[in-house]
Amino acid sequence: MAGHSKWAQIKRQKAVTDAKRGQAFTKIGRELTIAAQHSGPDPTANVRLEQALARAKAANMPKDTIERAIQRGSGGGTDGEQLEEITYEGYAHGGTGILIEVVTDNRNRSVAEVRNALTRLGGTFAEAGAVAWQFSQRGAIEVSLGNHAVDDVELAAIDLGVIDVEHTEDLVHVYTEATDLDRVKTQFEKIGHKVVSAELTMIPRTPATLDEKDSARVLGIVEALEELDDVRRVHVNVELSENFLVQLAT
Repeated sequence: MAGHSKWAQIKRQKAVTDAKRGQAFTKIGRELTIAAQHSGPDPTANVRLEQALARAKAANMPKDTIERAIQRGSGGGTDGEQLEEITYEGYAHGGTGILIEVVTDNRNRSVAEVRNALTRLGGTFAEAGAVAWQFSQRGAIEVSLGNHAVDDVELAAIDLGVIDVEHTEDLVHVYTEATDLDRVKTQFEKIGHKVVSAELTMIPRTPATLDEKDSARVLGIVEALEELDDVRRVHVNVELSENFLVQLAT
């Protein structure tokens, strides 16, 4: 999974910046609503809602806006909005496989916007199942190093039976089976480590390697898709080069 963590961290930092510009409130609000819709309004019993709340607070989202979004998902809203989750699949340059997670109240609008963003930059839509098999669902946890040594955090992760662990700067990235996400997150917190984020993600089974030109083209498609209000996350089965990641970070 080398390279995945660095790109994930860059994208997370970009998301925080976008949120501070007010561009992410719609996405965060929908994430709050869909999380509450699926698993209830109590963040102590709903990991996805807990993480959505953390993102909302980091973006300085108003408290009443947060509360309304949660109420909509738990049946307490007044607008009757019902959201659904859809995953679209596609291809980009170099045969790159793309998974596009959408949260929407209008399926027709979403598919039209996703198709347009994908195809105008050289990508193509794919049939359901054509790309998904190239990914595995995993739990992804970011643990702050704080005053702890990298080796100590990584050994703690290994003791908890995780799939993989690596570090970037001040974070340790831990990957688990999807069903172990909540358990590992809770155990890290119990032994005194700060969990920055914990979520389910899609990891490519066999990442493809692209040159920098095609990597830039793929990234352009990813960014265009992520600009859409209905798009929650985009996954690609590409292993980005170290040089390219450095360029992204700077």
